[in-house]
Amino acid sequence: MDLKEIIRDVPDFPKAGILFKDITPLLGDADALRATIEQLARPYRNGAVDLVVGIESRGFIFGTALARELGVGFVPIRKPGKLPADAISAEYELEYGTDKIEIHTDAIAGGQRVALVDDLLATGGTMSAACQLVSELKGKIVGISFVIELSFLNGREKLGDWPIHTLIHY
Repeated sequence: MDLKEIIRDVPDFPKAGILFKDITPLLGDADALRATIEQLARPYRNGAVDLVVGIESRGFIFGTALARELGVGFVPIRKPGKLPADAISAEYELEYGTDKIEIHTDAIAGGQRVALVDDLLATGGTMSAACQLVSELKGKIVGISFVIELSFLNGREKLGDWPIHTLIHY
């Protein structure tokens, strides 16, 4: 199945000049969603993962399904103020300013093998901050997965030497 054919282009969203890659048609197609999760799971089927970490919000969709497929737990990384227990945060740069993400301090035990997942790799700032949080909790990052990568934005450059698995490249 060519997942690229199911992604909808939305011109000028969220602002003029942006061609938004809309995953909602993929989410609404049972076969496409199943194929996406199966493809995301491929690099981790050898049992090398203890946890899947997903980034708010679309990373939750793919991350929980991936965790279920692999038979492992799921850990959310959220925007500030959304987690109820002790958390650590990492700041990252946006086009105009900065933002933060957080993870519970007890979400990952030292040495646990972690796969991180999100829907889209653009400039790499959010995922780089997520990797920083996982590393701070002494998690061992075994891979980073995305449904879509906007290769022309060079986001991989911010992600170091960790293995990166992407399903669709633009």
